[in-house]
Amino acid sequence: MSGETNLGVLLKSIRPVLRAGEFVFVTTQRAVSEVVPLEPLGLFHEEEGLTVILPRERADAASLPYTAVFRMLTLSVHSSLEAVGFLAAITTRLASRGISVNPVSAYFHDHLFVPSARAEESLALLSEFSAGDTPRG
Repeated sequence: MSGETNLGVLLKSIRPVLRAGEFVFVTTQRAVSEVVPLEPLGLFHEEEGLTVILPRERADAASLPYTAVFRMLTLSVHSSLEAVGFLAAITTRLASRGISVNPVSAYFHDHLFVPSARAEESLALLSEFSAGDTPRG
């Protein structure tokens, strides 16, 4: 099942969902086998270390330091990994309001990690796409 590539359809179909809980990004030199028991939401290998996306409470329980706390918005539309301009439109919309975003694309959906304090505002801004409203900058 391939995902949607048409930018107009994607933007009108995003249906953002604010997920429960708070998430953090941590970096560690630990082996993957050492962090798997923490049930991370995501892992990414970088030259500098392993980046781990975890629920905040799991990072706290493991005494893993982090610098910021995020909420996760899931875009419900099944976007193609080959869609052009989708995340650019979304991140531009959030940037116009000074909201940082850390996007993660998975096979079926895109997930946006936004600052916890601005999660509801982000949800409202992105919902304007679904409502067919012209987003205001």
